[in-house]
Amino acid sequence: MDNPSSQNCAPDESRGSWGSSVGFILAAAGSAVGLGNIWGFPMQVGKGGGAIFVLLYLVCVFVICFPILIAELAIGRAAARDPIGAFQCLKPRTPWWVVGALGVVAGVGILSFYSVIAGWTLAYVWYAATGAAGTDPGAFFGGFVADGSKNVWLSFAVLVITAGIIIGGVKEGIEKASKVMMPALFLILILLGLRALTLPGAVQGLAYYLKPDFSKAANIAVLNAALGQAFFSLSLGMGAMMTYGSYLSKKTMVIKSAAWVAGLDTMVALLAGFLIFPAGFSLAGFNPAEGGPGLIFAVLPGLFATMPGGALFGAAFFVLLTIAALTSAISLLEVPTAVLVDRGFCRRKSVMTLTLFVTILAVPSALSQGASPALSKLPLFGMDFLTLMATVWNNWALPIGGLLIAVFAGWVWGADNVVAELKAEGNPFPFARAWSFLIKYVCPAAILFIILMTARGMFAG
Repeated sequence: MDNPSSQNCAPDESRGSWGSSVGFILAAAGSAVGLGNIWGFPMQVGKGGGAIFVLLYLVCVFVICFPILIAELAIGRAAARDPIGAFQCLKPRTPWWVVGALGVVAGVGILSFYSVIAGWTLAYVWYAATGAAGTDPGAFFGGFVADGSKNVWLSFAVLVITAGIIIGGVKEGIEKASKVMMPALFLILILLGLRALTLPGAVQGLAYYLKPDFSKAANIAVLNAALGQAFFSLSLGMGAMMTYGSYLSKKTMVIKSAAWVAGLDTMVALLAGFLIFPAGFSLAGFNPAEGGPGLIFAVLPGLFATMPGGALFGAAFFVLLTIAALTSAISLLEVPTAVLVDRGFCRRKSVMTLTLFVTILAVPSALSQGASPALSKLPLFGMDFLTLMATVWNNWALPIGGLLIAVFAGWVWGADNVVAELKAEGNPFPFARAWSFLIKYVCPAAILFIILMTARGMFAG
């Protein structure tokens, strides 16, 4: 069944396209793989009781998040437009374009604080290699993040690197960079994981990671955390996958490519657990539920300092984090870039303008970790500015966007039209009926559950 409104969505060859399916898969997997895979996933595993969280996470990825990933790619490819233009193309003269706009704004908002954290990883490549954190890495990290000017410049450096890649375009910029960075990321992660398995305490770490505690399987909070982690890990609801899908050829087998993207993203998260838990359990007083900056920048550098060859291990670890951060930053900046390019603006000027704009937006987050008392503790919210930005965009904007995308794909544009798009050029879609059921009923209900649980936690707190 063809959607009459989609017949006007003629592809614009000047937008660019992927040179190969492998290039697209690596770029899309790079968008999904980020800092959350390396520190967010192990933290949630720690809080969720180890292996039982991993099992719930895997179910959520492939039953709930994978169908939405397919929908985003199909919408993008059908329209061959940026997220705003895609909704305008498929459902003209309706307010559904606002969903695309929400994703674009969310991506810019996320990049404004994500670039600050990515700047930390960039600096710590040098700090880990030289042992600059000393014997008290926690105190060193506190002093480092309180240096506002240094953090602003580091954030700007991350954005400049990202911009330099995106200016090259889809094939010559994003795809070429992804073909180098993603294999490097996997190689470093595997090597570090193998080294971590040789550390004292590695057996206890593996036991915690791989032995399920089934008593927590019925815990609603653990299920919610697994669903939320899976949803955010795949970069859903921010327009990134829709934008990357818009550069796909009709001949591309979207289902197969989406399976590779979800699989690679999940593999990175699982491999991170084989690094973090064996390494962590070799350190006295390690708390498996601790994650985020506290674990990565305050705990692990102290561990590296006690290991033979720890400087090299530590530097390699932060190179890994920097690559993961950059692959996500690329997709976050490409989304608003595509919006401007689709409206006739030069790619180079668009990227430069957006880089400057996001740098300005990043300043409050960079100053909120101690440099500015007013931004370090916002009176109305009880948190620093960076945490507020993460809460607004990650906890609210993305789930709402994902919910609306599922509704659009399943009911508004219609599951039949999505299936027809995915079967273009004779491509198979063997589980089309199951996908239609999931996108119409299961996915919206699951995301609504995330939103309600987030609201419950906020009001309870």
